[in-house]
Amino acid sequence: MKKNPPEKVENRKEPLRANPNLSGKWTLFSLVILLTVLTRFYKVTEPDHVCWDETHFGKMGSWYINRTFFFDVHPPLGKMLIALSGKVSGYNGTYAFEKPGEKYNGTRYEGMRIFCTALGALIVPMSFDIVHDLTGSLQAAMMSSAYILLDVGMITLNQYILLDPILMFFMTASVLGMVKVSKATDEDRSFTGRWWFWLFFTGTMLACTMGVKFVGLFVVLLVGLHTVSDLWNVLGNLSKPVIFTVKQLIVRALTLIIWPTLLYMFFFYIHLEVLNRSGSGDGFYSSGFQSRLIGNSLYNASMPRHVAYGAVITLKNHKTGGGYLHSHFHLYPKGFGARQQQITTYTHKDENNKWKVKYYNKDANPSDEVEILKNGQLVRLEHTQTRRNLHSHPELAPLTKKHNQVTGYGENGVGDANDVWKVLIVGGRENERVETVTSSLMFIHYLQNCALTTSGKQLPKWGFEQQEVTCNPNLRDSNALWNVEDNEFDRLPKVNFEVYAPGFLSRFFESHAVMIQGNAGLKPKEGEVTSQPWQWPINYRGQFFSVNSHRIYLLGNPIIWWSNLVFIVIFIVVYVISAIRQERGYEDFTNPANESKWRSLRAGAWLFGGWLLHYLPFWAMGRVLYFHHYFPALIFNSMLTGVVFNYLTHRLPIWLRQTLLGAALGILGWSFLKFSPLAYGMDGPSANEANSTMHGLKWMDTWEF
Repeated sequence: MKKNPPEKVENRKEPLRANPNLSGKWTLFSLVILLTVLTRFYKVTEPDHVCWDETHFGKMGSWYINRTFFFDVHPPLGKMLIALSGKVSGYNGTYAFEKPGEKYNGTRYEGMRIFCTALGALIVPMSFDIVHDLTGSLQAAMMSSAYILLDVGMITLNQYILLDPILMFFMTASVLGMVKVSKATDEDRSFTGRWWFWLFFTGTMLACTMGVKFVGLFVVLLVGLHTVSDLWNVLGNLSKPVIFTVKQLIVRALTLIIWPTLLYMFFFYIHLEVLNRSGSGDGFYSSGFQSRLIGNSLYNASMPRHVAYGAVITLKNHKTGGGYLHSHFHLYPKGFGARQQQITTYTHKDENNKWKVKYYNKDANPSDEVEILKNGQLVRLEHTQTRRNLHSHPELAPLTKKHNQVTGYGENGVGDANDVWKVLIVGGRENERVETVTSSLMFIHYLQNCALTTSGKQLPKWGFEQQEVTCNPNLRDSNALWNVEDNEFDRLPKVNFEVYAPGFLSRFFESHAVMIQGNAGLKPKEGEVTSQPWQWPINYRGQFFSVNSHRIYLLGNPIIWWSNLVFIVIFIVVYVISAIRQERGYEDFTNPANESKWRSLRAGAWLFGGWLLHYLPFWAMGRVLYFHHYFPALIFNSMLTGVVFNYLTHRLPIWLRQTLLGAALGILGWSFLKFSPLAYGMDGPSANEANSTMHGLKWMDTWEF
């Protein structure tokens, strides 16, 4: 047998040698961290006034500190972390965050900004590590991190009290964990402590991403697809028994499905326990939900158990996010049905939500015996503030033309036969008594045989943007369900309603139903700058964060954004050609000589998939969209650019590669310095004026700085 002792000795000693590539990695990694800190924390506390959506998320942080309940379309984790950072850094939760441009005047806002900036800054080194693990190339890692590091748009979005830096941090951390798990699996380190750590880390980051915004679902899909690919490769490893794949499947289900789900629910448990005081968001939730909020009229409430004729009540619609039956002195305008008093639903508690339950054919006499309202009986409902009755007639509803109009009609409680409604308890027995809170009711118009309902459509400004109320001839309308919430009647004994308060799971699911509906129904405010998905990758228009003399404008570095698009096109062409050549037998991806090439292409494919998942779904969304929604996709695009740049240059002579890399980084650095005033603040004339320092940088007419 031929022996080769030198080769054996060499193989034994190989792991003990110093790895110059590893040393170079840590040098570059340290440089990336240093530059990240310098660019992200420069002027982080300027300007010292409220900027853009700090009005929302700063205010919500205050509400957490004060434990005041509110409604928001996003899950709670990001806002809770903002509140925690404010509390730890000395903010007391009393600042109003009324409008952009308002001075902080000594308010301790700095801690919240620094916290958001710190999380946003960590995206850069994590991106470096992700690309290095995917490709094994320091050049690819350096280029990818430079594209994120030197983008002025990323700096702008990271330096303020917003959910975006928190969301993008957790998203990038999820991808980092995904890559680390895959790398450990490929290196046959499954079930080691390191492997377990990165699995739980990935699951935790997935829960956190979803806990900040629902768009975290996109990275959950990416990690899910990558996990399926990993498990498929494990199954194809014939050196391992099938039981090994089964164990992998069970562990990943535990760490990437069950653990994130429990953690996500725990975030909501904290959210609901902390926000235990009544606030502005109560009306978006059911009566039972509200009964858990201290200070709400239903909290530990004592009211009559049953509804009697003569009682003053409020009616809450069962539709998710449904409001209270409401009226006011204003009439429907000409062209929107009969010019009678408007009837709407309103999501906030108000005196104009109160209605008096009356007999349909006589007036109540205080000396009469108390009569409880029963299933199937007829009533009139008189609006207590305007003394007009709830009314419907064969006129078209203002927005939903297949429904009848509902109005307030009459004078001093006297109307006509179109004011009569039949009360039905859903699933109720004959003569069953109507109960406060727990009875689900329908109100059927006696003459028109239509059901009182809310269409969910928002009225124009003449209706104060409240929700339309109609009478639907389709009696099976699921939005035609109501319940009595407040019940004022002194002649009946009162009972405590604490027993009807829902548990955590009921409130958890109701919170999601309300958030999802609220998200889908988001509409632009008057004068608000919105955008369309086609505009985002081309950097079509930015967004003002501050419009005072010290101006901040969210816009991407055009060199970075436009070259990103070029590299996406190059990747698609290269990948398709390589796949065709491999399928035709011209290339063998199992050949060790081609390993570097196919490793880069596989890495590019996953990053391209991440970009698609974080960009394409917005084309199908009906809600209002903004420029900043593109930035998670931008991170994947920038990492892909580094991978493609390395792929195109890796076979060139080392001197030429270094020259091209240096030239590319030089151009990025120059463009960063030129456009950095957009992020750090512009003073003086706007770019439209010839004497402005930014005049020569207004490369597109749609840029407004």
